[in-house]
Amino acid sequence: MRKIANFPVEFVVVCCDIGTDLNLNQPPVRRLFAFAFLLLALASCTSSEKKLNRGLAKAEGGEYYVDTLTSALQNPWGMAFLPDGRMLITERGGSIRIMKDDVLLPDTLTGVPAVLAKGQGGLLDIQLHPDYATNGWIYFSFSKPVQNDTTSATVIARAKINGNTLTDVQELFQAKDPATTFHHFGSRIQFDGNGYMFFSSGERGTKENSQNLGNHLGKILRLHDDGKVPTDNPFVNVAGALPEIWSYGHRNPQGLYFDKETGTLWEHEHGPKGGDELNIVVKGKNYGWPVITYGINYDGTIITEEKAKEGMEQPVHYWVPSIGPCGMERVTSDRYPAWKGNFLIGSLSFQFLSRVQVDGQQFVKEERLLEKIGRVRAIRQSPDGFLYVASEMPGKILKLVPKQ
Repeated sequence: MRKIANFPVEFVVVCCDIGTDLNLNQPPVRRLFAFAFLLLALASCTSSEKKLNRGLAKAEGGEYYVDTLTSALQNPWGMAFLPDGRMLITERGGSIRIMKDDVLLPDTLTGVPAVLAKGQGGLLDIQLHPDYATNGWIYFSFSKPVQNDTTSATVIARAKINGNTLTDVQELFQAKDPATTFHHFGSRIQFDGNGYMFFSSGERGTKENSQNLGNHLGKILRLHDDGKVPTDNPFVNVAGALPEIWSYGHRNPQGLYFDKETGTLWEHEHGPKGGDELNIVVKGKNYGWPVITYGINYDGTIITEEKAKEGMEQPVHYWVPSIGPCGMERVTSDRYPAWKGNFLIGSLSFQFLSRVQVDGQQFVKEERLLEKIGRVRAIRQSPDGFLYVASEMPGKILKLVPKQ
């Protein structure tokens, strides 16, 4: 159907006809009926537009609708739900968009720090403090320009929000060492609910960084929520090691989830060509990259012959070929009873949503959903229990609604 100003032509024609009856020279009763008919026409048009953006999909456990709420974004990377019903969406280019009642607003938040949006870097994850209702802190990660546009460092910052403005912006952490490469930033943020913050940092394309405890790259890090270093971090008293490090030997961790019920930190990361991993992250452990891996170089050459080694952790599950995992959410909502307890993990490479079933800490099976929907960047469960998916190419926000 051809549109004018985002309305179907039929709607515009009806409005033109009604316009004559809304003329002040017409009797009041006729004007009233014309106005009522105009409202009905608008409601009908809006309803039909929503139906055009709804699809039906099947999965184990039943059918569900896939609502495309918007396709007007560029590179959405993170999502966070505010208590007032708004959802904040980070765009890698450096803006924070706002969605309200599943409608993308034209507004963006002002006061966002300068980011270096280059390669895979830019404005990345966003999370609310678990006690947001009391303290009002919003946390976000981004690649900060260090030397013009040639060098960047991953930064974790927090801020408060006043209307549509970020205020009280504080940088809590800056990764050592800044890098001149522009990929493998990691940058996911999670809270344990006990005053600690975990976040991931990629090795920025330099394999050796992951095993080097003298930098923050290729690591999972842990801080107090105010940015201070906990005294019980595993490398606080190790000479030459950085005290923020919680685990090491990671490549590019773009998924992080803290299970508050069991105290378990789950993580997934990109392998090279093959060897993406789903891990349980344990204090002080070495996850092996690049000493062990289930992947090979992109040109087909061997990185290492070893897939296991004493003192290095094995993944709960690995993917060959690589799916390019990004974003991670555990389903806890009663709206999806067949999926409860499962992880949803996005795929950049094959553009689907992976539903991963685990039993305790063991992988059980995987189901691929929403194939070819775009490069999935983030999955979040809303406070009212619905699942939202952010994808790029094109930049969309999708909502999964179980069919009743």
